[in-house]
This record gives sequence, structure tokens and C-alpha cells, in this order.
Amino acid sequence: MTVRYVRPMSHSAYAASRIGGAALLLFVLAVLGHRFGPLRTPDFLALVLLSAAIGAAAVPLAMIGLVRLWQKGAEGGIASAKALLYAGVPLAVVATGAALYLTRPPLYDVTTDVQDPPPYLAVPDYDQQWLVRPASPTTADRQEQVAAYPGLAGRRYEGAIDRVFEGVKAAALSSRIEIVKQEGAELAQPELAEPEPAPPADEVASEDGPLPLASVPIPLPRPEPSLPAPLVAPPGVVLLQGEAETLVFGLPFDVVIRLREDAETTSVDVRVTSRYGPHDLGMSAAVADDFLKRLDAELLGIAGG
Repeated sequence: MTVRYVRPMSHSAYAASRIGGAALLLFVLAVLGHRFGPLRTPDFLALVLLSAAIGAAAVPLAMIGLVRLWQKGAEGGIASAKALLYAGVPLAVVATGAALYLTRPPLYDVTTDVQDPPPYLAVPDYDQQWLVRPASPTTADRQEQVAAYPGLAGRRYEGAIDRVFEGVKAAALSSRIEIVKQEGAELAQPELAEPEPAPPADEVASEDGPLPLASVPIPLPRPEPSLPAPLVAPPGVVLLQGEAETLVFGLPFDVVIRLREDAETTSVDVRVTSRYGPHDLGMSAAVADDFLKRLDAELLGIAGG
């Protein structure tokens, strides 16, 4: 008589595989919906946390499947491995975010000039939903920024503002900052040749010959409606406001860049604000630092310290 050994089956392993697959699917859909679709950041973060919670539920079931495989040779080892792989993606992302949350200062707005931050031309105002945060950074926040990011400082270049302005635009383009508003940019335009003066207008031509200017009716100017005056850059200052997104998850940031021309130098300051949440996980400083490094590369040779 032939005795045939029948391996037991680990139902926990296969259940873990299905649960882990659901967690990964939810995570991928949330990333795609936020990066390329209409999903807003608070909803995206909530879905990511939910996918991590579902993935966490699959881990103990997968471990049970592996233990049964080791002790009794039960089927389900591959299913357990798949479950750990699927659940590991959202869990790794959330674990990384938690580590940054605990090790980075709780800031959402950083600037290279903590005494006089560059002002926004249009103040960012978005519905934070469940991501509650203070209305504006405090003095303590600025001091904490200086302690956490001592190397985040403005730049001064020995060159005219038009030359630096071109470098700022090139650096913004290479760092994926889209400029949406600007004020004072006419100061950074190169000087053009003087236009030729118009001929004397003491008479106006007609079919029968010139007519005296006094005989030509002059329309009166129409009164313009009064509108609220927008924020304009002070004299000698150029302000550029832009938007940036992280490459993978598309987390949005608002950016303002300020150029100020002094005697023979031009200073550049930048301010980056996370659009949602009270904690930027250190990414605002990373966006500002990346822009400044690219600007240094564009204006290599005229840095003045």
C-alpha cells in the first residue's frame, strides 16, 4: 500500500495575499489620482494611511503562513511572500514619512530671510480639511528653522539684476518651479535703444491738404473704474511667485523668489511653503536648497557671497 502525504493548506497565507494586494492597489490608485488626477492632498494622505493600515493587517496573517510552512510544510509560502511584498510598499512609505515627521522640525514655511521674508503676490489659501495648521509662521518657527537648516541662506551676486533675473528663470525651470505671477520684472529687462522721436504734430493730413491741429476733435479720456490695488513690488525689487511639485507623489508647494538690486550687486531670497498640513517633513527646505544650488550653477563666476 502506497502512503501519499497530503500537504496542509494555510488559509492565512492566501488571505494575507488578497489583503496585501488590496492595500497595494489602493495605494497605487491614490498616488495616480493625486499625481495626475483631481485627488487633493488631504484626501491622498488619508488614503495612503488607510492602505498602510490594510497592509498592516496582512502582515501577521502572512507570518502565520510562513510559520505553518516551516513547522508543517503547509502550502502558502509563496502567497505569504507576496503578501509581505504587497503590504510592504505602503507600509514603507508611511514608515519613512513617520521617521521624517519625528526627526524634522514641525515647519511648513521656510525662507532664506527670516527677518524679512519675501511676500507672496497672492497669499496661498487652501482648505486644509483635517490637516489643521497655524495661520502663519511664528517667530519661534523662524528660530527653529535657523537651528535646523543653518545652511539655508540667500545669495548675493556681483552683477546687474537683468543678468541675475535670467539665471533665476533658468534655475526655476530646471528645478520644476512654474512661475505664475511676477511684479517688477521691468527692472530686469535689458535697456533698449531710445525710440526715435515722433514728427511734430502741429498739423494733420487730409485728402484736401493739411488741416490745423485745432480743427481736429480730441476725445476726452473715459473714467476708469476703481479696483483694489494688487500687491506690487517695492522700487528696485522683483518678485516671482511659482508652484512646485515633488516628482513622485506630486505634493504641492508655493514658492516666491525675490531679487533686490543694490549698488553693484543683486541679492536673491526664496521662500517655500507647503500647501497643506502643519509639517512639510523637511521638503520645503529641500525645494529651496535645490533651487539655490541650480542658481549658483547658472550664475557661476559672479557670486559675491
